[in-house]
Amino acid sequence: MQKINRNVVLALLSLTSLVFLLFQLCYYKFYLSQKNGAAFSKARGSQSGQDSTGWHVVRKFLGLISSHNIPVYLIDPLILGLVNKDIEQIRSSPDGPSPECKYFCAPRDFTTFALLDKTWKHDVGLFRTAEKMGFQWLKIINKDPRLDGMDDLSGMEIPLHYIFKLASHAIHLVVFYERSGNFLWHGPLRLKQHMDRKFVPFRKLHFGRYPGAYEKPELLLVSIDDLKVQIPKNPSSFLEEMSHSRFLECRYREARAFFQLYPDDASLDAVEFRKKAKSLLHLAALTLNNLGVKFWLSSGTCLGWFRQCNVIPHSKDVDLGIFIRDYKADIIPAFQKAGLPLKHKFGKVEDSLELSFQGEDDVKLDIFFFYEEDDHIWNGGTQAKSGKKFKYLFPKFTLCWTEFVELKVHVPCETLQYVEANYGPEWKVPVKTWDWKSSPFNVQDNGIWPIDEWDNVIQIY
Repeated sequence: MQKINRNVVLALLSLTSLVFLLFQLCYYKFYLSQKNGAAFSKARGSQSGQDSTGWHVVRKFLGLISSHNIPVYLIDPLILGLVNKDIEQIRSSPDGPSPECKYFCAPRDFTTFALLDKTWKHDVGLFRTAEKMGFQWLKIINKDPRLDGMDDLSGMEIPLHYIFKLASHAIHLVVFYERSGNFLWHGPLRLKQHMDRKFVPFRKLHFGRYPGAYEKPELLLVSIDDLKVQIPKNPSSFLEEMSHSRFLECRYREARAFFQLYPDDASLDAVEFRKKAKSLLHLAALTLNNLGVKFWLSSGTCLGWFRQCNVIPHSKDVDLGIFIRDYKADIIPAFQKAGLPLKHKFGKVEDSLELSFQGEDDVKLDIFFFYEEDDHIWNGGTQAKSGKKFKYLFPKFTLCWTEFVELKVHVPCETLQYVEANYGPEWKVPVKTWDWKSSPFNVQDNGIWPIDEWDNVIQIY
């Protein structure tokens, strides 16, 4: 009897030891490894000592979205930068084997993908599947600016960003929406008060610091590190676009407050002018975009966007700005070919160049060329009858995208400083009597053109 008990005891001890060892193994595999990113085999990329955690997480993520038929494409700037160096080789052998993990195995905390909103109906099943696969996830929502307008400030919220985290790596999924200007827009990444700010290193994320505007990309299906993934067909163009993608919304709340003080002009003449100005602006944008010339809303057109989200009806023209470094000799013939005859040409490329084109009826398009100095930027003006020159000084500024009259167009990012420079601290008060030689807050005398240059610098048609 004692012998049997001894065997039973030994068997129980052996079983207990085995269970304890299994528990330790599971604990290490599923808990500690997820904390330090070692849950996945290092076989992928081991030849160069790279970390394969990111590759495994990307592979599982692509399997997740594929199982739910959700098309995404890679927009991670660091990976696209590496891909771009080998783009010809990748294009020529889309199914070719990769000897090592070259792109997805670089030490990274996250990888960024894009999703077009209209291609997915936000199926909750995706998140259930993600959880079963071991992912933690976070959804960031915010106000839908597309529903804002003069008549209503919508509070409706839409998904802007998703974060899927597995082990020590995260997938940042940026949601892009179509805007009426026929471009794609993504919103900022703003965490709600209750959200875990340590979920991922949010400050490192490349998308979401501010809203962005992009052209609709043409996509290419390629094999990168043995993973099938869609990328922008021209990665270098996308990366360049990304570096200048910042987007500013029209300030509808402030515009509504403005119109409460100064009711909008709803006369037939005002409606007709705005219609013509919109058409002229669209034609000008098409012409300059086809030439590859960067431009922005300037003077009264910029003020109208910033102050009242619309064209100022008593302005009677459309004003654009162009840096003189972007000037092209093709500008004048291109506008003439588009049906806009040259009205006047003042100045010269080296100094105070200004072009004016005649639009429909009495609506004209004025293009001012801006010159950069060490501490300021300026554009010039010329009085035809006297040859007097004027200079308008602005603080240095950068360019952001916005949406104006159903058009994706640039405005100065530092719009307030730009407008204040031109119209002074009382820019919110409408002024219907405007003298371009004396009314601007930033105008200065700039001498007189020599008489022997008048034929070249003062041309009226």
